[in-house]
This record gives sequence, C-alpha cells and structure tokens, in this order.
Amino acid sequence: MTRHAFRWSIMGLIGVVLGMSSGCTRTIEVKPVPTESQTTMTHSLPSDERVPLVMDSFHLSRNGAPQNPPIEAERRILNRVQDTRLFSTLIPLGGQTDSLGEKIVSARITMSEAIEPHSWMAAFKGIIIGGSMFLLSPFIDLEYDYAATVGLELERWDGQVKRYEANSSGTVRYKLFGATPVMIDELKGHVTEACLTDLTSQLVRDTTRYMASSAPAPKSGIRTVTVKSRRPSTTPSSLSVVPTATTRP
Repeated sequence: MTRHAFRWSIMGLIGVVLGMSSGCTRTIEVKPVPTESQTTMTHSLPSDERVPLVMDSFHLSRNGAPQNPPIEAERRILNRVQDTRLFSTLIPLGGQTDSLGEKIVSARITMSEAIEPHSWMAAFKGIIIGGSMFLLSPFIDLEYDYAATVGLELERWDGQVKRYEANSSGTVRYKLFGATPVMIDELKGHVTEACLTDLTSQLVRDTTRYMASSAPAPKSGIRTVTVKSRRPSTTPSSLSVVPTATTRP
C-alpha cells in the first residue's frame, strides 16, 4: 500500500512539473510588414549631398494619454534612420545646431501606443484555474495586445514638409505562468521594429528629396511677414474725437 501511494505521488509530481512547464510557454504574433518594405534599400550618397537631420520634437501617447517618451525610443528611431545613410549626422533633442549650416532637415516624431492586456478575461480565467487547483493552466490561453503607430514629419530647409506614417500590431498568447515583463517587451520590440522597417522604406524612396542639390539654401536675413488690416467695429462718423490740446478763448 505504501509503495502504491509512493508511485502515485511520483506520478503526481511529474504531472505538476509538466503542467507548470507547459504553462510557461508563449507565442507572439505580429502583423507582417508590407512586401515592398521588407527589403529596405540604403544609398551611399556623396558627402556634399548629405545634410544634417535635427530632432525638433517627439510626442508619445499611450491609449490616448500623453506620455514622456523614453530616451531609448528616440535613440532606436534615430539609429534606424541613420541606417538609411541619407543624412550626414543626426542631432537628438536638445543637441547643438549652431555649426550645421543653412541646409538642415527638421524631424518631428509622433508615436501612439494602444495596449489591451484583457485583464477582465485574465481575472475570469484565473478564477477558473484557481478553482481547478491549477490543473487547467496548461490548456487556457491568456492574451496581451499591443499596437503602435509611428509618424515621422520631415521639414526641409526650404520649408517643404513631408509626413511618413507606419503602423503595426501584435498579440502574445501565454499560459498562466508565462506572464512576465520580458514577454511584453518582446512584443513591443517586434511591433516597433515592423513600424520602423516600413517607415524607413518610405523614407528611402524619397532619397532625392533630401539631397543638398535638390533645393537652394534659403536667403538669410529676408523674412516675409503678412499683416492683416483690422476692420473698425464702428463707422468713421460715429467715432468720438479726443482733442489733443485745448485752446483758451
């Protein structure tokens, strides 16, 4: 009898180990990159045709709420733009721009994130798993959705503006014991990479647009100011006259 109980204990322990190991598995599915963006071409331009790119602003929102963009996100975007070899140098936010010359490209980046952890479904499934003493954990999938839209607005030295935009989304499916911060970071990394691949592909197609010879440098010291005339609220006949001096009789 004791040997029989010991055998069942060993089998139960093996079952728990197998269940927990299978419960830690996860799979990541990401929206595929457009076919025309999968092979991003780079151009090695002559040094005199490459102009600097200066970061002007970076706005990040998460589920519609404004966020402070992390430095890592800015650095990652700039590194991917640098890989295109279209610009002589890339200046991050707050960098020195005094000695860059007249021809520069100003960059404004927007990034919108949408996160859906399906917390209510996870809680419901957690109750079911808890009631079954974790026996169902290897068979119940939990989900975490992430979507991102990255916009890149480039203003050339002559004032012309071009906007590029790319979006992607993904879902990670995991078991009970597979929910870790690393899992979420992996999903975000794959989705962001898909966005940047599409974005840089669009940028490379406009290579000639950002060459130094594509437009003359702006004339320094000349600014155009538009002044609109202000219409009086009353007719001239009804305006009161305020004397500037009084003459005694």
